[in-house]
Amino acid sequence: MRTSHMGAPAVLENSRQLSKEDIIRLLQSEGKDSERLFALADATRARGVGDAVHLRGIIEFSNYCVKNCLYCGLRKDNNRLERYRMTTDEILETARVGAGAGVRTIVLQSGEDPFFTGDILARLIGELKDRHDTAITVSVGERTKSDYRLMRKAGADRYLLKQETADPVLFAGLRPGTTLEGRKRRLLWLKELGFLIGSGGMVGLPGQTVETLAEDILLMRDLSVEMAGIGPFIPNSDTPLAECAGGDVNMTLKMLAIARLVMPFAHLPATTALASIHTEGRQMALRCGANVVMPDITPVQYKKLYRIYPHKISIAEDGVIESIPRVSRMILDSGRYVARDHGHGGKPVSTDCKTAK
Repeated sequence: MRTSHMGAPAVLENSRQLSKEDIIRLLQSEGKDSERLFALADATRARGVGDAVHLRGIIEFSNYCVKNCLYCGLRKDNNRLERYRMTTDEILETARVGAGAGVRTIVLQSGEDPFFTGDILARLIGELKDRHDTAITVSVGERTKSDYRLMRKAGADRYLLKQETADPVLFAGLRPGTTLEGRKRRLLWLKELGFLIGSGGMVGLPGQTVETLAEDILLMRDLSVEMAGIGPFIPNSDTPLAECAGGDVNMTLKMLAIARLVMPFAHLPATTALASIHTEGRQMALRCGANVVMPDITPVQYKKLYRIYPHKISIAEDGVIESIPRVSRMILDSGRYVARDHGHGGKPVSTDCKTAK
């Protein structure tokens, strides 16, 4: 389809059929063309998932990792990082406080830490589901199919496994010892087991091209992801990519907007990474198609050690009791409202609750 003029009805009707060439042209748009793209993405968001914004509270329970990804501060060879593992009691207490503050999804996130076996994670998930009426998202990297099965059987609802980049050569270079095909295979396992899957990538990786970015969106569409996390690459001084340039705010927003056009019913977060490089990052993302905010509810003493990238906005944010109301106010000030449901994607959502508190 043509994208030189973006008639809203035609694009909304055919958004899932955008070709790679269409996406590239949209990524190269500037000025008023970009503004029209953002407005169209916002309209598609309203039509597809409504005005609700879902809060998904992240508990970063371990910063140990056996992988050596070139972009990540948790990489195994980063000897400057103080390592930690939260206890089960600490995780359960953090979840209790988060659920009490209104978080409807708990996200269990860590480095690829084999200390937390499939059995341990399954017991933890089961305990959380018994105690709280929340959805559970797990993000612990590449595991065996049997581990995924244990977590799903215990009650995990979603699994977040980012593709990072759809370029197989770039993927292998940035993630030594892994392959893009292996990543996709695990995402298919997760779907087969009944998880709602999330993926996503970084914008501005060294060696990335606009063609690769278009492929990122097409891969997420082909996988029918429930959530697509798109954020800027932020170089970390404790990694081999320390001297590389970081991702661009505007290009990240264009990727987010196009993802919304292509996946009108998916959940798209206003990422912490974007908010970390621009003070209005979350607000801008909410105007460009985003409908999820993921506050970091990790205890402060651990939060500062989960240094995937530097200057994370969540490190400066207060504890759960203070941060959740602040994020909620930001959402209301943006003309949206905080969702009360679990936020399982796939269907349009009513927008009749704008006054909900």
